[in-house]
Amino acid sequence: MKEKLNFQSNLLVGSLLFGLFFGAGNLIFPVQMGQAAGSNTLQATIGFLVTGVGLPLLGVIATALSQSENLLAMAKPVNRIYSILFTSALYLTIGPLFAIPRTATVAFEVGLNPFISKEYLQLGLFLFSLIFFVVTLYFSLRPGRIIDWVGKYLNPTFVALLSILIIATYVNPMGQISQFPAQGNYIDKPLFTGMLDGYNTMDALASLAFAIVIISNIENLGIKDPKRKAIETCKSGLVCLIGMSVIYASLAYMGVTSLASVGTADNGGTIMSMVSEHYFGIVGQVLLAAIVTVACLKTAIGLITSCAQMFSEMFPNSVSYNKYAVIFTVFSFIIANFGLNKIVQLSLPVLMFLYPLAITLIILSLLAPIINKQRDIYRWTTTFTIIAAFFDLCNALPDDIKETVIMDKLIGFAHIYLPGFDYGFGWFMPAIVGFIIGTIIWRINGKTES
Repeated sequence: MKEKLNFQSNLLVGSLLFGLFFGAGNLIFPVQMGQAAGSNTLQATIGFLVTGVGLPLLGVIATALSQSENLLAMAKPVNRIYSILFTSALYLTIGPLFAIPRTATVAFEVGLNPFISKEYLQLGLFLFSLIFFVVTLYFSLRPGRIIDWVGKYLNPTFVALLSILIIATYVNPMGQISQFPAQGNYIDKPLFTGMLDGYNTMDALASLAFAIVIISNIENLGIKDPKRKAIETCKSGLVCLIGMSVIYASLAYMGVTSLASVGTADNGGTIMSMVSEHYFGIVGQVLLAAIVTVACLKTAIGLITSCAQMFSEMFPNSVSYNKYAVIFTVFSFIIANFGLNKIVQLSLPVLMFLYPLAITLIILSLLAPIINKQRDIYRWTTTFTIIAAFFDLCNALPDDIKETVIMDKLIGFAHIYLPGFDYGFGWFMPAIVGFIIGTIIWRINGKTES
């Protein structure tokens, strides 16, 4: 049994972390954030990195410390039914409801949208997503060397091409950050708005689902002690943290400076395509489209496979892996045809509800060696977080729903009684209160449950 990993092994695990977390979909949000944040891009980027990079890394470390086999086991101290519901909701969110459909729409926005006239965009999306998901299903039903091959050769190519584009934005900037004023919430609260933007990557949610892959690889390298696994995960995570932080910050810079040359766009995928054309013409645009499409395909195959495996494990006597793969693929195809903008809009309320639950579970798992997975603490913290997160969900709903009488009263109540609600963090204080109550009950009972 090894006591620690060498630098080469840490680099290897760090690269694996990067490959799992950074999909092609992650490109679109920092670019769009940069355009909206304008001169406040630095503060917004710092916030984005906290939730888009820091939280996913903590999620993997927390899983290692809690010694949980998977997300289902990790959430079990709250309640068995809750663990099933939360695991299902999280996998559906990073799966067929939002993340998988987003892979097809991002590929379409970067790859084909610039070459199709407006009246044929919906038809183009339909045909593209149909082909995309047929290929996805084919490989999802035959998981084998294709994913390893794509990960081995495509990711370096993808990063290399992206690096060329990023270097071009620094060497020959399209504009200056100070030229463009911030918009919307980025004017008064860029840091907190950037943190909420980081939710869109869904990487913190994905970290709870995919952490076991990282931990098993560290175990295969000879590390068995739970605390040591967490330490080695942290060391390896520095590679991922540095890499993703540099890319996210550069993409945000690309977004804000692009305002001077290519103007605004509805989403980050379109912005990326326009920037690529600005610097390298049609050749660069086509090459970027091809790489992003295959990268999205790889991500979709991985997500379909993971979701189908998890659901077949949770409900072994109901539906087989292959049937789940078919169901999730068909459903993803249907959702994808709503378009990228609609998918992002619909996902926001769900993310505003799930992220507080994921964050509190990560924190509780980090404290697992101290609180020993004490049920009272888990249950009270989670219960208070659920109640408060519901109000964040309501506040993120589309305007036509928010303006109804009931929603208006609920949101008004939260504005008055939940500190930090205006910043999207109304769940924070209730979670602390729940943690304190759970701890007091634990101490009074004088016993520890695991």
